[in-house]
Amino acid sequence: MNKTDAKQMYNKIFKVMGELTPLRADCGALCGGACCKSDDKSIGMRLFPYEETTLPVKVTEDGVHLVVCDGTCNREERPLSCRIFPFFPTVDLRGRVYVEPDFRGARLCPMLDHMDEIIFDKRFFKAVKKVGKILAKDAQCLCFLKESTDEIDTYKAFLKES
Repeated sequence: MNKTDAKQMYNKIFKVMGELTPLRADCGALCGGACCKSDDKSIGMRLFPYEETTLPVKVTEDGVHLVVCDGTCNREERPLSCRIFPFFPTVDLRGRVYVEPDFRGARLCPMLDHMDEIIFDKRFFKAVKKVGKILAKDAQCLCFLKESTDEIDTYKAFLKES
């Protein structure tokens, strides 16, 4: 995918997401924006394939591009992983897209511990699923979704054993 196509894809994705969040209110008000703050500069939010940002990026030893935030970014500049957190568009073996909790963020987001008690915004989940379908049309993005799904499943299994 060339840069122009990638930019158009992310513009479309960000338009689909709009200002939607998992709750109809600012979920960061519940936890003080825990997902946006870290003293550990090795923690961050992954960039999706082809995604670009004006925010600081750290590249890990294994080549993962992480946006490292101090909690004060312009919401319009947030990467996709921030916009959909703590959920993720997972894919099954047939390439079908689902929206599931991203258990990689379990220690940050209190919503993941209280999902039975929370009334989520259904529009958010529809948007994340649509975003997943847009991403799944590109081979590199589909591979990223599949790898991330495997990681999330591993975390989920580990948390169930704990």
